[in-house]
Amino acid sequence: MSHSAPQPIEISASDALKGRVTVPGDKSISHRSLMLSGLAVGESRIEGLLEGEDVLATAAAMRTMGVTIERSGDGIWRVWGVGVGGLLQPGQALEMGNSGTSTRLLAGLIASHPITATFTGDASLSKRPMGRVIEPLSLMGADITASPGGRLPMMVRGMNPAVPIEYTLPVASAQVKSAVLLAGLNTPGITRVIEPVATRDHSERMLAGFGATLTVEPTNRGRVISITGEAELKPQDIVVPGDPSSAAFWAVAASIVPGSEVTIANVGLNPTRAGLFTALHMMGADITEVDPRTVGGEPVADLIVRHAPLTAIDVPPDLAPSMIDEYPVLFVAAAFAQGRSVARGAHELRVKESDRIAAMVAALGACGVVLEEFEDGLAVTGTGGDPIPGGATIASLLDHRIAMAMTVAGLHAKAPITIDDAAPVATSYPTFFATLEELQGK
Repeated sequence: MSHSAPQPIEISASDALKGRVTVPGDKSISHRSLMLSGLAVGESRIEGLLEGEDVLATAAAMRTMGVTIERSGDGIWRVWGVGVGGLLQPGQALEMGNSGTSTRLLAGLIASHPITATFTGDASLSKRPMGRVIEPLSLMGADITASPGGRLPMMVRGMNPAVPIEYTLPVASAQVKSAVLLAGLNTPGITRVIEPVATRDHSERMLAGFGATLTVEPTNRGRVISITGEAELKPQDIVVPGDPSSAAFWAVAASIVPGSEVTIANVGLNPTRAGLFTALHMMGADITEVDPRTVGGEPVADLIVRHAPLTAIDVPPDLAPSMIDEYPVLFVAAAFAQGRSVARGAHELRVKESDRIAAMVAALGACGVVLEEFEDGLAVTGTGGDPIPGGATIASLLDHRIAMAMTVAGLHAKAPITIDDAAPVATSYPTFFATLEELQGK
């Protein structure tokens, strides 16, 4: 899954974007659907699974550990699970490509099974630190050997039976929380995660949906999530809502390109994920929710987004956990707002697929945007709706969200913007550029 041949692409200023799009299935839910279906006893069906490289890496890893996964011609994925505790010793290294979610969550699954697995990844993933998940899983008894700096390649030797722990998250991380909860599934007793700052709650919702005994209790220490181990999960029929992180690019694009009106269908609006839309509303974006509904326990709606003048804001730091993946495209929106936007409290951006703060400073700065960099965020001085200068070649740094965010920026730039490598976009949104052409009427 490594991207050997760069795929540069040039983005020029666009006429109004018009039309209706359906974004790929939610990446977080897709990963968890495959993992939990693989631990259920019997056949689960998944509709709307994101078929990007990251999720396919999860599917491949689960197959390697004995789970039968098939995709039928109607796009439905069927998974025959092996039961909690039933994962088999993989016969080869688990190749994670660019997927940090796959790596951290699967490490949690394996930590309480009597198997050993080696995780490998591409150049980008191999730079990302895994220490934050190594610590709690080691406390549960797993023997984890990582490369220098707590990086991939990494070998995880599971402990069975593992030791239940009570673990307070030192940083807001849904991946670390989920890894511990998944390890707790096959651990005798009750495993607890204390979350001082709430993060996306897909794991809690899905674990409960599959029949795990799980409680969530608000306390003065934060949310206390408790899971009872040695669970028996029941197979499910899952409908994956559209990924709000993918929808974010069209919401910002329609907001900044004059004359645009885009309907984004079936967007998951879980409140632990919808911070970007809250921030855009604060900036004056014209976003209307249509047909709000609940699908598979997740709130969903269609969004109609029309071009509107944006005004700079101070982004509330408590929004950070609910929009951590959307900051790159929020910085793009801020580049076209009236005034100086400030976004702080996003330390996590430093350890994503790239250092997304530094990456966006370099990218937007090269395109003539005035910025101030902080350790935990950015200040962006906008154009008041005018095009940015553009005319630069941008390093995507093997980061799909940098590539897509700067594509959006190029849609309202005076001179074309070149993305040095658009290939990483396939990790989360394989049809992104085709969808852009449809909205442009090409």
